[in-house]
Formats: sequence, C-alpha cells, structure tokens
Amino acid sequence: MTIRVLVVDDQMMVREGFSVLLNAMDGIEVVGEAVDGREAIAQVAALRPDVVLMDIRMPVMNGLEATREIVAADTDAKVLVLTTFDLDEYVYQALRAGASGFLLKDASARQLADGVRVVASGEALLAPTVTKRLILEFSKLSTPPKLADPAGVGELTERETEVLVLIAQGLSNAEIADRLIVAESTIKTHVSRILVKLGLRDRTQAAVFAYETRLVTPA
Repeated sequence: MTIRVLVVDDQMMVREGFSVLLNAMDGIEVVGEAVDGREAIAQVAALRPDVVLMDIRMPVMNGLEATREIVAADTDAKVLVLTTFDLDEYVYQALRAGASGFLLKDASARQLADGVRVVASGEALLAPTVTKRLILEFSKLSTPPKLADPAGVGELTERETEVLVLIAQGLSNAEIADRLIVAESTIKTHVSRILVKLGLRDRTQAAVFAYETRLVTPA
C-alpha cells in the first residue's frame, strides 16, 4: 500500500524539497502540503494522510499545538516531527504531545523515506543511534517527581515492565526478543498489552512514559 504523506512547514522551499524527495520514493506519495499548524489540522481531516511531517516553529499555530489536536482527534495519522539540534526542548514536548518520532531536517532522502515507513508501520522512530541519544537528552529536560505508583504501571506484569524498559532504551521487537530469549511474536503481544494497559498511542509514547515515571533514567 502507498503511504500517504502531508508535509507541514512554513517555508515553501522546505515543503517542496521534501515533497520532491518523497515522491521519488517507491510506495510513498505526498498528498498535500500545509503552511502552518491550523492548515495542517484541516488537511489531515480532508486528506486522511498516514504520516504528517510536522515542523515546529510556524506562524498562526505551531507544530506542538497542531500535533496535540491531531492526536486528540484520534485520527490514524502519525506525526513525524522535523527539527534541528537547536530545537531539542520543543521536540521533547512534541513527543509528549503525541508525535511518533522525529527526524533532523538535514536527513538524507533515504533516511527521510525510511523514517516515514517506520512511523507508518506503527513503530517508534527510536532505533537510529542519533535518535536514541537525543531521546536521552530530551528526557533530561523534563523533571517530574518520581511517582510511588505511576498510573497504570501497577497493572503491568513483571515481563511487561521489562519489555517497556527495553522499548525506552530504543530496542526493536527483534532485539528485545533476542535479549529475553523469546519469540518476536511474543514481544509483539507484550507491546500491544502494554499500550492498552497504559492507554498509550504507540511505542514512542511508551518510551516517553518510561522516562517520565523514572522506570528508566538517562545514562
């Protein structure tokens, strides 16, 4: 199936550049563009994209607010944030708002396409080394008190808690299966149960939850 993408950025050259790169990739089609968060919300409702490439700093409505509204609307669209290193704090807020991952704006065409495919498949964009490192940095920006019994954690089994910690460390299902010496299908089942029990949208939200409840702490 073709992955339908909406590109959101207030700079025309950026929008057109990403659109050209993605349209040249097999199985990916840019179905629309938006110049700010408000237009992005309208385009998501009208076009029903699978993935939204979302800039953060935009006029009228920024990417953080737009991401919250898109996620709150319970659409199937996954938000993939576009950022630069000087926007770390905003990216972490975007992940908390419900974004499924992020890419640096200087990503190669292949990295961009791979990122879109990963997020569209329902996986968290946490695997690349740079992403794992940045996730750790973002987690340091949030300092909520450690909770004695964070909501939902008590419902997890010991194995589910173990899997959640490994998700937060950036491991894929296959890597977790190898680590725990079980079948990958078993890990997929654990992940699904974790998301349901915690009321989370995807693996990225599970990772953020693990950091914020201090099940995992930055190394």
